Amino acid sequence: MVISRDDYLYFAGRALDGMAGIVAELGDDLANVRPLPGANSAYALLTHCLGVVGYWAGALVSGREVTRDRAAEFTASGPVALLLARVEAAREQLAADVLAADPDAPLHAVPVSSFQGPARGLTRGGALFHVYEELAQHHGQMEILRDAIRAGARS
Repeated sequence: MVISRDDYLYFAGRALDGMAGIVAELGDDLANVRPLPGANSAYALLTHCLGVVGYWAGALVSGREVTRDRAAEFTASGPVALLLARVEAAREQLAADVLAADPDAPLHAVPVSSFQGPARGLTRGGALFHVYEELAQHHGQMEILRDAIRAGARS
């Protein structure tokens, strides 16, 4: 890996913590709000990110069997407490997957093309960087969503 495993987990954890913090701050009602037609809710985005972590780090890097319904991730809703518990479990599993990964090894499977991953072959280290890419991208998106939801709640 280009960076240490510890540094990778620090930055991936910051993105996960940031998203979890936003969902917790919004609470059950606002975390499930879609501020614009076609937009995602914060709850759905965090659910999607957990799907990304589970599939890319779990299935492709670590070789676990993972069942994923990517489309359902974007329509997910529910109580924040349950989602936050899933975040903690995903963080622990991601740490174990990263610590055990051989970053130069090939993936355990070819990524599903509809999951919109990078348009090139990846090593396990590359797949882990894709996980971070998704977490960082969606954390920023969620910050904007939170601001739009808060602005709409004040109107």
